[in-house]
Order: sequence, then C-alpha cells, then structure tokens
Amino acid sequence: MPYSNFTLAEAQERFQLETFRAVGIFSGAAPVEPSVYLSTVLGRKAALVTAIGTEKARSELIVADILFELREHLEARLSLFSGIEFNVNAEAQLTGMCDFLVSLSPEQLYLKAPVTILKFPEQCDARFRKQAIARINKLLQTYHAGRPRPDTF
Repeated sequence: MPYSNFTLAEAQERFQLETFRAVGIFSGAAPVEPSVYLSTVLGRKAALVTAIGTEKARSELIVADILFELREHLEARLSLFSGIEFNVNAEAQLTGMCDFLVSLSPEQLYLKAPVTILKFPEQCDARFRKQAIARINKLLQTYHAGRPRPDTF
C-alpha cells in the first residue's frame, strides 16, 4: 500500500506511533534569516502558487526552494531527494513514491539513512502539518548542534 493510503489513525495503530504536543519547543532556538534569494523568489511565486492552488504547485514552486535553502544553510550536510521510490518494507505495506526525502547523510548520489519523508497532503489537518514540521525542525536542529539524533522520527 502506498504511504498516501494510510491515515494518521491507521499509521498510529499499525506502527505504534504516538503524536506529541509541545508548546515552545523551539523557544531557545535562534531564528535563521532566509537568504535574499529565497525571500525574493518566494515573494515572486506566492501569487502564482495561490492561484494554482494544488499540492503539486506548492511542492514544485515553494517546498523545493525551502529545502534547497535548508541544505545550503547546513552546508550540504544533508541530502535531498524528490519523487523517488522508497520501498522500506513490502510486508508492512511501507512502499511507494515520496514527494521529498531528507537524509541526514551528506551523500547525494544515493539514499542513505537516517531518512525522513516530507509529504503534506492537501487534506492533511493544519495542526498535524505544524507538528510534523516541528518534528523535522527539531531533528535538524539536533543534527546541526551535533547532539545525538533520536532513533525514531
């Protein structure tokens, strides 16, 4: 079953996942200013992305630029992949194409663990999106600070 066929509730039950809610988890993190390039290009694309209004437009016109900026900010210490097949475990039905994969390995020629999947479907609840983004940010901050990464994410 492709990843997109799982609901959050099904994934939680099947894989014993837990959601978390935390307030102020990034209160100690220093803000990072986007580059002039990113600010400019996102400003120029915003009206078009809004007018198109699809996940694909957001992915191609906004998310890719933000992830590229993240990679640049981290001095290429992570790798990005887009639209690749990611078959983790066929028996558990963890198969399918992924919009974006981020690996905490700098190896860009092939996918290497640890990996996180970035996919935010249109029907995804805004609160879940915020939680997922917060988790990804925390993971990357942990990596950037040189602290051990969590085993699950």
